[in-house]
Amino acid sequence: MADYDSLKNKQTELIRKALDGSAFLAPISSAGITNLTTYAAGPPVVRDLTPLPTGYDDLGWLTTEGMSFSREVAQSDIGSFGSVSPTRTDIQSDTSSVTVVAQETKMLTIGLATGADLTGVTPAVNTGEVSIAKPTKPQSRAYRLLCLAVDLGDAGEIYIGRYFPRAKVSSYSEQSFSGGDEAITWGVTFTGEEDSAAGYSERWLFGGPGWFALLSAMGFS
Repeated sequence: MADYDSLKNKQTELIRKALDGSAFLAPISSAGITNLTTYAAGPPVVRDLTPLPTGYDDLGWLTTEGMSFSREVAQSDIGSFGSVSPTRTDIQSDTSSVTVVAQETKMLTIGLATGADLTGVTPAVNTGEVSIAKPTKPQSRAYRLLCLAVDLGDAGEIYIGRYFPRAKVSSYSEQSFSGGDEAITWGVTFTGEEDSAAGYSERWLFGGPGWFALLSAMGFS
């Protein structure tokens, strides 16, 4: 015989929260990310974040919503005579996307949210003015995107990342010029596509000293 108390396994130390984080963007020509953390035997033992490859830039401060992910799965069902439920189901598509709304106004966020190529844009010599025309033939450029969340555990920082080796801007958020407590923001939604070299469209990454200390509690051998 067993009661509920002997069956349950609830561990408060396994509840994660994104206390901080960043969205790092890079041109598709930049190197891809293969691991989130590095190890040094020490002493002391170090399990720190791996430096990002050349070309990755932080979008900076984001709105309080942080980075919002969604996943859309479409499936094909086959019904059969005499069955009230599908007798075969196949996945037709599985698409991940992430929306970020940047609060910092800078070259990276302006270029991303306007869809314009700013490589040839230079400020006016005397005034510093920058003028950007909306592209008449928008180009769907691909980027590399790392969304990183940072939490704290008893043994140190915990990193949770979602990496898109090939991300494209699929939609733009509304922008408002207003006063009060609202900043002028630059928001976009990225959709992940499969990268032919990496062989996937998205990868989840977990690490850090706090993560390592909880491996057994989380069920990893």
